[in-house]
Amino acid sequence: MRVLHAKPIVIDAPEAPGADVVLTPDALAFVAELHRTFDARRQAVLAGRADRRRELAAHPAGAPLDFPAGTAQVRESVWQVAPAPADLTDRRVEITGPVDRKMMINALNSGARVFMADLEDACSPTWTNVVDGQRNLMEAVRGTLAMDVAGKAYRLLDRTATLVVRPRGWHLVERHLLVDGAPASASLVDFGLYLFHNARALLARGSGPYFYLPKMEGHREARLWNEVFVAAQDTLGIPRGTIRATALIETLPAAFEMEEILYELREHASGLNAGRWDYLFSFIKTFRDRPDKLLPDRAQLTMTVPFMRAYAERLVQVCHRRGAHAIGGMAAFIPSRKDPEVNARAMARVREDKERESGMGFDGTWVAHPDLVPVAGGVFDRVLGERPHQKSVRRDDVVVTADQLIDATVPGGLVTDAGVRLNVEVAMLYLESWLRGNGAVAIHNLMEDAATAEISRTQLWQWIRHGAEIDGGGVMTREYYQRVRADELARLEATADAVSRITDAAALLDALVLSDFEEFLTVVGYRVLE
Repeated sequence: MRVLHAKPIVIDAPEAPGADVVLTPDALAFVAELHRTFDARRQAVLAGRADRRRELAAHPAGAPLDFPAGTAQVRESVWQVAPAPADLTDRRVEITGPVDRKMMINALNSGARVFMADLEDACSPTWTNVVDGQRNLMEAVRGTLAMDVAGKAYRLLDRTATLVVRPRGWHLVERHLLVDGAPASASLVDFGLYLFHNARALLARGSGPYFYLPKMEGHREARLWNEVFVAAQDTLGIPRGTIRATALIETLPAAFEMEEILYELREHASGLNAGRWDYLFSFIKTFRDRPDKLLPDRAQLTMTVPFMRAYAERLVQVCHRRGAHAIGGMAAFIPSRKDPEVNARAMARVREDKERESGMGFDGTWVAHPDLVPVAGGVFDRVLGERPHQKSVRRDDVVVTADQLIDATVPGGLVTDAGVRLNVEVAMLYLESWLRGNGAVAIHNLMEDAATAEISRTQLWQWIRHGAEIDGGGVMTREYYQRVRADELARLEATADAVSRITDAAALLDALVLSDFEEFLTVVGYRVLE
């Protein structure tokens, strides 16, 4: 353990490879200045989230969620976001993944138009991962990212995907970096280090510092990001508008403020993304006290259910009205190297999903694996042809009401014993992986990250809270969960290796499912991560 004192910041962390390159005095000073300038505002927007939560909880039938009356002028007036830079004009396929060196090389070489390097939901925030991820990003920007393993050389191609970085959300802190004795905002650490080290190098290569913004709940949070962008660009002496950001609409409150979020970011905005998995998590979290808002098994919550389709259609309409890109949701399938029949069925579902998105007017979509790039790309190629996007598809036919966005009706939806068991298994396996420093893990041929684990644990909590009826299996209770968890833990322990943290994961899941509701599993897990 080392404690390094620099004038602007204190590093209290174990040694991490690459720290001498990433954590330079000037970079730390830049991060510290951002934190000092904006952390009070960050705390204020988080307090706003808590106020909204209290308002919802104060109404047994639920306080109405609606499009804000105070921002009606923004929705009714004429304005556009800034034109997209050249390398963000065609975004027909975007691949996402953690900032692991090998995964980054494969993603950048995948043939996707964009690679979202994820410092958030796909990254377990160990100190080593935080520092190594920034070093990998620096090398990716400069075209030098490489590795040799098991006799195989991994190198970047001459032409790679455009790099976009997702920092951690406003609710998270980086406890290893202390500014004036307090943990720094993880958002500003991730954003600040990447921008400081790479903005000029990106501009010299004809690109720019591009970001995905996660977990926002409304336009005030977007306004804060915009003010951070302005201050950071002024400090570094780069033109305003150099930074570009795509906002993930992955919380239910944000679905009511899509236009307002784009408006606040309009000088820096590139588009909106339908972050489907976190959106489901947010829906469950928002209505956790409402028995009339129980959702069925996770596997039944596709983009074809009414409230999810309404959200997606509104996103396309809003983006195209304002000149922004509308980016579709994640295809999380991970191909099997052993089972061609599994692959064929899954590829057909991926193709169907992307046909639906492209038909709705989306300009591009997300995939989790390089093998899905040609599948999704083929679908969008047929629709787009030589066009870079389809913003001319205005979707003026779409009328989405507030009631449609919060309608929990899922035709034929059921809570099943198999669904309970899958949630327990996935949550435990993911948490075990996360506690060992791996934030993205393939389970049953699906890429699971923090968002999908959040769905699993919040459903378990809500089903217990309201005594959900299990199809053919009685009622969901604490005891029901504990029996299933004991069964699944015993099965997983039987095949666990010597470094497994499966028992720690089970204890963490118990705390999340059986205690008072926790807003984010990553906040609770961070306390025991290292």
